[in-house]
Amino acid sequence: MEEEINMYLDEARDLMNKAIKHFTGELVKIRAGKASPAILEGLMVQYYGNPTPINQVASITAPDARSLMIKPWEKNVIPEIEKAIINSDLGLNPQNDGEQVIISIPQLTEERRQNLVKQAKGEGEQGKISIRNVRKETNDNLKKLQKDGASEDEIKRAEDKVQALTDDFTKKIDELLEKKEKEIMTV
Repeated sequence: MEEEINMYLDEARDLMNKAIKHFTGELVKIRAGKASPAILEGLMVQYYGNPTPINQVASITAPDARSLMIKPWEKNVIPEIEKAIINSDLGLNPQNDGEQVIISIPQLTEERRQNLVKQAKGEGEQGKISIRNVRKETNDNLKKLQKDGASEDEIKRAEDKVQALTDDFTKKIDELLEKKEKEIMTV
């Protein structure tokens, strides 16, 4: 039984780690006033009729803190890149010089900063929900082990460990969120 309990605990830890990684990835996409190629991650461009991630049709660089340069591998993709950026919810205004697409990152307004903080908190809540779901699923599995003959004490100790994991990972999300909030609110 000990082995099965440890297996469930390891699985819970792995799943909670994945929730943190996903949350961190989502935070990177929330821009904090500085130009970062990560802002465009997940943006799809029509490439020969197929939706394709932008980083597969162009190189994206941040030459300075206020601009992004998108250099497509093929010039005929430039209008599609512009269209994808304009139609996204990023609020960015692309320009092209015939060779590449240039995006100037505007200074964030106070209202926009507040909205970004709300967005970050929303992502944090999603991360916490994922972690709590892992806790619930793991505890359900532990209860099944008890029915299969594991002692009540063993299960109680395992549930305490699951709760400790949950608390640790929830705290990590709070710390990451606090750091991102400071980053967003720093003018």
